[in-house]
Amino acid sequence: MQENQKKCLELANRIYDLDAKVYECVGSSLGRTFTGNRENTVQNLCMLMLAKPNGHLLRSELALIGNMARTIQDKEARGQMLTEYDSILKEIEQLPDSFGKVDIVDLSRARLNPTAGKLSEKDHLVICISRTQGSAGNDIGFELADELHINYYDVEIFNQVLNRLEAEKGSVNDAEAEHFADFDKYRKRSFRLKTWLREFNRYHGLPRQDAVFFNMSDLICNLARTEDCVIMGRCADAILANNHIPHISLFISAPFSLRIQRTMASKNMELRQASRFLKQMDRQHKKYYDFYTGSRWGRPESYDLCINSANYGIRETIDLIERMIDQKRK
Repeated sequence: MQENQKKCLELANRIYDLDAKVYECVGSSLGRTFTGNRENTVQNLCMLMLAKPNGHLLRSELALIGNMARTIQDKEARGQMLTEYDSILKEIEQLPDSFGKVDIVDLSRARLNPTAGKLSEKDHLVICISRTQGSAGNDIGFELADELHINYYDVEIFNQVLNRLEAEKGSVNDAEAEHFADFDKYRKRSFRLKTWLREFNRYHGLPRQDAVFFNMSDLICNLARTEDCVIMGRCADAILANNHIPHISLFISAPFSLRIQRTMASKNMELRQASRFLKQMDRQHKKYYDFYTGSRWGRPESYDLCINSANYGIRETIDLIERMIDQKRK
């Protein structure tokens, strides 16, 4: 404890001296960060380093000095000041109760994120994209896969593959059907004994929709283990997380008013029809995701990155995602 206090006193004096030197080099009327006498200032700085709850105040004081140092016109002097600044920061970070010591990482999730470290040749790049209806998520996913030269899978493709595997297509379908009555997977159905018995035998006692989901889950896991791909929706992020398969999860959305405009233009719908279409489709996506994953659809904490596509457009959104991936693949 005594050694820690001695180290804090040394660092406090260095911070005070650095502030004075930066102010002298800048020659600005903005003033110094620390205006009190040396003894009181050093003592206060020591207290900030020793008092864990107030660590953010120390960080703010240091940031002010760093900001001023970067405005120094003389290149050599600026380099000297910033070198000392970086040295002080590194030593503060080594203190037992320094700011930044308590991380926020969820190790169980971080291990599934291939961008946590550089991708090796044996790692498969799997991008799971959830999206609100009308936010151009499918267009973004398709073009992203095309530019990365990897495979693309959406609900229509999955349905075709499952049909080929002789798994009956479920009534949950997030294709943009024209008849809103077909949207809600949770609507009540009339009970027919023959149908119930047939499905009971075929799916080993599981409801048909659950059996289809489990078949699709197996398919998604097999794809993620064997190839690079973009997967649209289908709870793929949660499915892969539960099976400990690395992936990147994205959520793409846009303001409701802009999604309405795009839907009206792309589907030739009237305002009221487009509004109803979007609300029902989003509601279906949410119910499906929440029901099968236990997580919350559209909540930021459920994804690695959330993007407002209206802020960038299709092209720039794709570029943004590619930049994030490329930084880890170099």
